[in-house]
Amino acid sequence: MEKSNLISILRTFDKKEAREFRKWLNSPAHNQRQDVIDLYEYLMTGHHLSSGKFLEKQRVYRAVFSGRTFSDNEMRQSMHFLFKVVEGFLAYNELFKDHVRSQTMLAKVYRQRQLPKLFKKAIDTSQKIQKQQPFRNHQYFENEYALQFEQYSHLTGLGRDVPYNLQEVSDANDKAYLANKLQLSCFMIAHQKVFQADYKMRFLDEILDSLEKDGTFLQIPAIAIYYYGYKAVTDKDDEESYKKLKKQIVLHQDIFPQHENRIIFLMANNYCISQINAGKDAYFRESFELYVLGIKKDIFLENGVLSRFTFGNAISIALNLQEFEWVEKLIGKNSHQLEEKHRENYVRFYQARLYFEKKEYDKAMPMFAQYETDDILMSLLAKTMLMKMYYELDEFSALDSLIDSMRAYIQRKKVMGYHKAVFKNLLTYTKKLLKIFPSDKKQIEKLRAEIQSADPIMEQKWLLEQLDRL
Repeated sequence: MEKSNLISILRTFDKKEAREFRKWLNSPAHNQRQDVIDLYEYLMTGHHLSSGKFLEKQRVYRAVFSGRTFSDNEMRQSMHFLFKVVEGFLAYNELFKDHVRSQTMLAKVYRQRQLPKLFKKAIDTSQKIQKQQPFRNHQYFENEYALQFEQYSHLTGLGRDVPYNLQEVSDANDKAYLANKLQLSCFMIAHQKVFQADYKMRFLDEILDSLEKDGTFLQIPAIAIYYYGYKAVTDKDDEESYKKLKKQIVLHQDIFPQHENRIIFLMANNYCISQINAGKDAYFRESFELYVLGIKKDIFLENGVLSRFTFGNAISIALNLQEFEWVEKLIGKNSHQLEEKHRENYVRFYQARLYFEKKEYDKAMPMFAQYETDDILMSLLAKTMLMKMYYELDEFSALDSLIDSMRAYIQRKKVMGYHKAVFKNLLTYTKKLLKIFPSDKKQIEKLRAEIQSADPIMEQKWLLEQLDRL
């Protein structure tokens, strides 16, 4: 029973949903079975939902059907009926979250029942709510199309002499289609790059050509953002499209819901990362500004949680720019938003890294030396920071020992292929640094060429800086 769909759904309920569903369940319009009510009350009591021993079928059966002989069929029936009532409750709530859509559906019901006064009242209410919507994303234009089409369906029943709103229907449909098509195309191209998928983006070239020739639709942020986003991510040399994308983000972030803003910001930041990887250091500042704005507005939060990867990436970008004060504030004010099971490790690591970047090695060294985590990559990164400090402080004996222990760690932990090669190269070139004589210019230039052409490699900039100091 613990692995059933019913238990999975009920475990997602918060306290408010649990209370509201109890009222729903006790209404005869939704349920007329007492065993279904009793089953729900048992499951929601104490820790029953979270403890396997309380979810054994026979134990649950005794609580629901007191004094009766166990029947697996009866137990399954109760679970089935409770599950169906839960589904109805969730579907109803989801539908009525969108007041424009629900009012438009009500107008449709009145039209079909030939109740024109009630139809007009419902459609007027829908139009009023639509105008007051704070967001202007694809959902807004989908609702506008549904509303206009419902109005058109009403007008066709009034006779041939009545003017139709077909232009409004067509315009709303175009806007909804373009907003959806461009957004989906951005999703597809991003997924295609990561997973080597081969998607057919039908009509996209024609759409892009049309938008370029007639800029009318590019006045609509829900279309413009994904248009410029698609142009930028498909051509890293198209910096003009990125600039226009960023301008749209800055001007119009408030007209998109938080979850969609997160997607838009990540799309823009991915472009910045591709430019950074291509050697364009100016995009560190671009990426940083996106993180500053996104974190300030809580755009990167998902269900109230700040991804540890976003947290780490933002700090890494900021440290590259020596934005130490901002990093200190981020760690102090936003670390509570990290998922609890990762919070301590990530805060400790990035606090130590901040000390490292500020050259406060007396604070950073003990933190990295004592850093322990089950996350293999985080552990290797901590050891890397420690290795760099040993080298810069001329603690070569400790460094030599650390390099050997890191090699053993990589072999023992079976690090993934790509990362294994990256860290092995880093250790190899650091070891070579130790063996070069400062007066041997020929060997220095030879090693420099090796480091510059090495692939994959990390800390290339640091390695080259150490060569420059020889």
